[in-house]
Amino acid sequence: MIKQLETLLQQGQDNAMLRFGLGKAYLDDQQPEKAIEHFTACLQHDKNYSAAWKLLGKSYVQLDKWKKAADTYQQGIAIARSKGDKQAEKEMLVFLKRCNKQLDSTK
Repeated sequence: MIKQLETLLQQGQDNAMLRFGLGKAYLDDQQPEKAIEHFTACLQHDKNYSAAWKLLGKSYVQLDKWKKAADTYQQGIAIARSKGDKQAEKEMLVFLKRCNKQLDSTK
């Protein structure tokens, strides 16, 4: 899957959906650094892509970057709320609470 998507990208088909697909594929393959690269590019194409915000936050969590994850979820929640994307908003609120608990436990 990753190889086919990377081929499309190399052929110049750079868009939010392709970058999201690559980010998810890398995240599923336990490569959060690469996932972050593609989710960030996805959001450069479409800053309102709620699912990209959610998985970008998850990528930071996999790297134990709790503050970065919390900041990402906060931005994603605001975007989801503005779009009326209730499911993504609810999920990111749960993830944000987990991040905040982790951050509180390290103080």
